[in-house]
Amino acid sequence: MAEIAEVIMIVCFGASWPFNVIKSYKARTAKGKSPVFLCLIIIGYIAGIVSKFLNEAYMAAIGEKWYVLFFYFLNLLMVSADLIIYFRNRMLDKRSGI
Repeated sequence: MAEIAEVIMIVCFGASWPFNVIKSYKARTAKGKSPVFLCLIIIGYIAGIVSKFLNEAYMAAIGEKWYVLFFYFLNLLMVSADLIIYFRNRMLDKRSGI
């Protein structure tokens, strides 16, 4: 049951990140974004991934439960993309004098 709850959590987070990335890209401004927040989320996803690799029971059943790690990595990728877009947008802000 705990694994099901974890999958629901990670899928819900994962479903929201693409919308956030698209919004950041279209906004073309870094206003309202916090790189510290994004870095903390990235650290959290990395910790979640490491915890899976250190969990012997999970690793023994990875053939059946690979999808959990897949969503952790996908979410990590989305948040990392948002952080990259933040720096692009900050550069655009500097060019426009904002």
